Amino acid sequence: MFGIVRPCRHRLGESLTSQWMAHLCGLCLALRKDHGQLARIVTNYDGLLISVLTEAQSGEKGTGAGRRTAGPCPLRGMRTASVAHGEGARLAAAVSLVLASAKVRDHVADGDGMLARRPLARAARRVAAGWDAAGARGGGAVGFDTAVLVDAVDRQGGIEALAGPGTPLLTVTEPTETATAAAFAHTAHLAGRPRNAEPLAEAGRLFGRLAHLLDAVEDREADAASGAWNPLTATGTPLTEARRLADDAVHGVRLALREAEFDDGRLVHRLLVHELGNSVDRAFGTVSCAHGSHPYAPPGAPGGPGVPTPPEPPRRDRRGLLAGCAVWLGLACTCQMCCGTYHDPWSGEEKQSSCSSGDCGNCCECCDCCGNCCGDDGCGCDGCDCGCNC
Repeated sequence: MFGIVRPCRHRLGESLTSQWMAHLCGLCLALRKDHGQLARIVTNYDGLLISVLTEAQSGEKGTGAGRRTAGPCPLRGMRTASVAHGEGARLAAAVSLVLASAKVRDHVADGDGMLARRPLARAARRVAAGWDAAGARGGGAVGFDTAVLVDAVDRQGGIEALAGPGTPLLTVTEPTETATAAAFAHTAHLAGRPRNAEPLAEAGRLFGRLAHLLDAVEDREADAASGAWNPLTATGTPLTEARRLADDAVHGVRLALREAEFDDGRLVHRLLVHELGNSVDRAFGTVSCAHGSHPYAPPGAPGGPGVPTPPEPPRRDRRGLLAGCAVWLGLACTCQMCCGTYHDPWSGEEKQSSCSSGDCGNCCECCDCCGNCCGDDGCGCDGCDCGCNC
């Protein structure tokens, strides 16, 4: 379940959590239906945003046309559920497959973990090629040409090879921005809202920038330890500049979403405005709530004395992609990733689940959503489902 937008049910509230889970399960089931069981391992939190955006514009949630009842699943405690289905979920599945294929090829090229062995590398390449083809078929079924995604991935390697000290960081993030802009914009066409294509393309472009930036920030120490390429290190970009770019991108996404029309934009706003800001705070280890400190706030950050020290850098012995996926399945099926402490399936780093960390379940987040943010900048939170009685 990789992704930068990882909301907690305590912040979403009951109604929005139910909607979010419907899209998460809908993406997983769309992958299985169109592309087979193995494809379900590319289910990710960011991919479901495509499904969320499509439904928010089309108004299908209110009519029930975009939902179906799915059978029991171990990850839902063997309960049935109403899940999203239709063109939004299929587009999300196609995009997720193509980008996951790119990630596999990247791991193979770097010789990560078990993929340094030729037989496993060949098998991984076959899986990636299958996902590319399946993504192209799935995208074509909903009128989306995945060639723009493949082109972005192909250009990324060349850009990284030429990047060095002084290269603008946004030069490196451009391919990711282009790919996500195309995917976000296509949701407007699926929903019959062509006027939304331009603002959603801008929101997608900035979201892609954030995804690339935050991944670089979170992997910086591990990449330095292993000698892997990292855009911040390669271009000599300091964390202060990366944080400025990230904050500007969050603000830009908010402004772009104001220009789009939604039938019900509550979940879109919660995920792409508030939770996106939380993702930036989490990546940089800063306070995500004005009423208390983040559990991993660095020394000198707001929050008063006694702030715990940051966690130790990630371990160097990283698992390969396929081995990590197998471990992830075990963690997910036993709910260890939802509650308590677990070790990252790939890096081995000890992590706290979102619902056990200090940035979850605090009423101050709800107040920030429904109260403070609607004062000066009029972000449009009126009527949001916070799940608290602030």
